[in-house]
Amino acid sequence: MSLAAQQDDFAEIDRFLDQLWMERGLSDHTLSAYRRDLRKFSGWLEQSEIGMRAAGRADIQNFLVHESKRGLKPRSLARLLSSIRAYYSSLLLDGILSKDPAAEVDSPKLGQSLPVSLSEEQVVALLAAPDIESAKGLRDRAMLELLYATGLRVSELIGLRDSQINLRAGIVRVMGKGSRERIVPMGEVAQQWLQRWLRQGRPELLLQASSDLLFPGRAGKMMTRQTFWHIIKRCAADAGIGQQLSPHTLRHAFATHLLNHGADLRSVQMLLGHANLSTTQIYTHVARERLQQLHAVHHPRG
Repeated sequence: MSLAAQQDDFAEIDRFLDQLWMERGLSDHTLSAYRRDLRKFSGWLEQSEIGMRAAGRADIQNFLVHESKRGLKPRSLARLLSSIRAYYSSLLLDGILSKDPAAEVDSPKLGQSLPVSLSEEQVVALLAAPDIESAKGLRDRAMLELLYATGLRVSELIGLRDSQINLRAGIVRVMGKGSRERIVPMGEVAQQWLQRWLRQGRPELLLQASSDLLFPGRAGKMMTRQTFWHIIKRCAADAGIGQQLSPHTLRHAFATHLLNHGADLRSVQMLLGHANLSTTQIYTHVARERLQQLHAVHHPRG
């Protein structure tokens, strides 16, 4: 393919991206990713002297195979194919092409990644990391304890109001995704830390400010997810936990440890607030490992 032909491809890609920006208002970051993917495809087609309009299903499949052999992971391959599909779908809608060459290209199979979790010993170390001699440290300890005790999402935790906690009954009333309400028990240890935080730390942290947030940030305002994520990272470093954590690490640990101690998957689903059991089934590897261990220990031929 000549340089002029490739420039035609690039110009058409830019027109497609302008259309995306106008129709969907996509961010510069997303548009740059589309541009990078499509130019990579155009560059690969250039070796066979084929323009993007002339490419067929086999060309797209061969391109994905080529990228896979170069070490591109299935998730990145899927994103690459998504960019190509969007491009050809646009040409089809505009009447530039009569057939979409990407329509019948199979998506790469994505393996379901297991969530990052912690051992029970690591959780104990993480929870003990905050300096509870300070009001902020006491708040952080109470937040971590409640998060591990209930499996709340970080967004649910930082948005909790005083009215959602019943310390006498030991429960948290949570409004989760899709405005679905659930009641989650918090356990005695989390109750004790919450009582201590409310009695000692919260008045000191708020000073003259007023807030109905259970865990207020600066000047009584809601803490951001990023701020709480920094707290977890700092506590993990102080606890000597070297593995890469995610904002939902304690949520995953909550589910994993429940299953390790005999909870059934349906109960864990209800506690996590998953609408479908299929979402919770990512944790079945834990239950399976536990059953194998039980079989090995208790079965006469284990």
